[in-house]
This record gives sequence, structure tokens and C-alpha cells, in this order.
Amino acid sequence: MLTTSPAFKDNAAHALKDAGLQKALGKAKGAFLQRRAEAVSRLPEFEALRDVGRDIKNHTLANLDFYLETFAANVERAGGHVHWCSTAEEARAAVLEICRKAGAKTVTKGKSMISEELGINDHLEKHGIDPVETDLGEYIIQLRRETPSHIIAPAFHLNREDWEADFRRAHTDLDPDRVFHERRDILTEARTRLRQKFLAADVGITGANFLVAETGSSVIVTNEGNGDLTQTLPRVHIALASIEKVVPTLEDCVSLLRLLARSATGQDFSVYTTFSTGARREAEIDGPGEYHVVLVDNGRSAMVGTEFQEMLRCIRCAACMNHCPVYGAVGGHAYGWVYPGPMGSVLTPSLIGVEKAGHLPNASTFCGKCESVCPVKIPLPKMMRHWREREFERHLSPQGVRSGLGLWAWFAQRPGAYRLASRIGVGLMGLLGRHKGAFKSLPLAGGWTAGRDLPVPQGGTFMAQYAKRMRNR
Repeated sequence: MLTTSPAFKDNAAHALKDAGLQKALGKAKGAFLQRRAEAVSRLPEFEALRDVGRDIKNHTLANLDFYLETFAANVERAGGHVHWCSTAEEARAAVLEICRKAGAKTVTKGKSMISEELGINDHLEKHGIDPVETDLGEYIIQLRRETPSHIIAPAFHLNREDWEADFRRAHTDLDPDRVFHERRDILTEARTRLRQKFLAADVGITGANFLVAETGSSVIVTNEGNGDLTQTLPRVHIALASIEKVVPTLEDCVSLLRLLARSATGQDFSVYTTFSTGARREAEIDGPGEYHVVLVDNGRSAMVGTEFQEMLRCIRCAACMNHCPVYGAVGGHAYGWVYPGPMGSVLTPSLIGVEKAGHLPNASTFCGKCESVCPVKIPLPKMMRHWREREFERHLSPQGVRSGLGLWAWFAQRPGAYRLASRIGVGLMGLLGRHKGAFKSLPLAGGWTAGRDLPVPQGGTFMAQYAKRMRNR
């Protein structure tokens, strides 16, 4: 997948001017927030459950090698096959080899962000295999030759009229008089097109929300049922998952499932929650003849034991981005890689390097909402600060930024000089702007005034006003 994270500022500027995107963001983001709040209010023990989820993930990460080996042994005991892949290249090769052995011409796919990270679709297409996305959002994204803009709602950036236009472009036999009034109409059209693909597929690829070490099961949650069809109809099922998806037991998995849907879509549980354990048994009437799990590292193990290990607790609910004011303003594509929003601002530099993704940890107001809604209590702002420190230490930030921070640090370490400089600055700005109300331009403040006015300070410095109020008390 093409990485445009270094162009985040340009991407964001373009997104802010995109009327269609702004319309879609304005309509969609509020619904997620309201539904999550309602779902949480119906579960009195939700906060205690967040602690349980955090502790499960922490325990698993502390014993990751043990649980991965246990999971692999149980997959093989159930008749499945495990493929250990350190890199994206190894994972792509493993998937391609499985498809070739199956003689696959068509591959159906359930939504999988790790497949986006690995570029599975492009790799299969280059080798003559047709990958077909079956998730409704992923399907329209594939028609548009775009990437997802959200990790649970891939077409978050589109409006109903975009769907209709793309269907008419791609589905050339569509009745010209047909109008898509509701989401149901869109779903019916996609389902009609995909039915034959499901039946023709030789291999089905799904992601995995969790991998259960105790049983060797992969678990997926969907609201459309496409995941079930993808893994039961083809002769071969490939579960593609990153190593941090493993959890110790079925009980642990259920605890995390209680957090996942409430945090993601505001449901108590997703419509479909499917556990897959091995290939079809002799007495079973459906299911794949072969079951493969492709376990992908691709940089995760390097995060273990570092200040970024807590990011591996993520269960991909997207609550952080749903509540993020920056994501809500610019959408997912501005982040320039697979994972957007606050979780992407931490995970992306970990996987592709801060040299390519240094803008992302800076794309935050540090309001802290992402951490407050995270179902497993990941301290995202803290880790974004760690990445900012790394960026500064490696001299990756612009010289103007570095000089400004250096000057501020000098004053911050000298409280007397800091208070004196503050008083002088506030006094000068008040004097220069007393008849203006706001500055439209100001030396050394161009980064602010280029996009908005800078209000003239009212009264003295914060410290002076605070001291005055304390004296008055």
C-alpha cells in the first residue's frame, strides 16, 4: 500500500477543503459517539470490565511466546496449519502459496486490516488471482480502487450519492431508473453481485479479531454475515492475523468481546460472532476442507518491552478515532497509511518508522478523549509524546520547530525569566492590538495566523491573574 504519511499536512489541507468528505464526516461521526455512550450506560460494570480487558492483554503480552506456541499446537491438533511470518513479504508469499496449491482463481475476503497492511489484494492480482472484498464498505472501496478510511467503517468518507455513482460506473447493466434511497438498497445491490462470487471462490480469507490459545480458534465479528460465507463456502479458509491478537482462554475472549462491540458500534454484541477451529470434520456438512492460520509479526515483536508495548493491547474498535477531533476534521485518508486516528498515530510510526510517519504523533490536540474511551485503557497521548521525543532526538522535526522549542525550554527552566518575558510579551501585544481585537498577522506566529486570527490578550499573564485572585480571596 502506498504510504503518504509524510504528506500529512498537505493531505489534511486537501481534506478540509473537500466538501463531500466534510459532509460525510459531519453525518457519520456523531452516531458512533451517541451509540457508544448509550451502550456503556446499559452496562454498569463497563469500567471494571475495561480493567479486566487491560489486564488480560497485559498478561498475554508478558507471556506472548507461550500463548502463541499453545495456540499453534492447538490449531494443528484440530487439523489446521500455522504459517509463521516475520515480515510482510513472508506473509504475502505464504498466502499466495496456499492459493496456488488450491488452484484458486477467485478468493473472497472478509474485512481484514492486516491484509491492507500487507497489500494482499495487489499481490494476488499480480499473480492472476482475483480477490473479491465481501464486506459492504470494503466492496465499494475496491470498486473505487481506494483504501479504507476507517478500521471498522471502511467507507466512512463516502455519501449515499457516491455509492450510487460508483455502482452505476462499475455495474454497467444497472437499471438507469433505479434509485438508491436507503442503505438497504445499497446492500441489496452488493449482495446480488457478490452471491456468485461466494459460490465460485476456491479460497476464503478473513482477518481475526481474536485467536484463542486454549482451543486454537480464530474469532471474527461482523454485522453482515459475509465473514461466515467467506470461511465456510470455499474449500480453503485462511485466517490472517497479527501475533498480538492471541488471548489465553475462551473466557478471556468473551470478556474482550463484551468490550469490543460496545466500544465500536454501540451494540451489546455484533450480529455475527464466529469461532473457527480447524477444518471440516467428517460428520460436518459445511466448512472448509483446509484451515490455515497465517501469523504475522511485521514489527510487532520489536514493540514488546518498549514504551510502545501497550499499543499491542488494541482490539481495533476505533473508539479513539470516533472521538478524535483531528480525525473528525480530516478523515482517515489524510493519515496516509492503513491505520488512522490516534491509534494510527502510535502504531504507524512503530511499523513503518518515525521517519515516514513523524507528522502523525503531532496530529493531536492531546485532549485525552482517545484514552478515556479506549476499552483496554491504552495511554495513547503518552505514547504520542514518546514519538515526539524520538522525532526531536533524531533531528527529524523542522529547524524552526526545534529552535522554538529550544528557546521555550531555556525560559521554562528559568521561572523568573519566563515570567518577565511573559509580562513583556503580553504587554506589547496588548499595546499593539488595543484597537484591533485580534491580529491577522504577527511575527513569529505565522503558523497560527495563516489559518485564523490571534486574539489580543485580555488582562495580564495567567500567573499574574492567578496571583491577583488568590490575594483577593
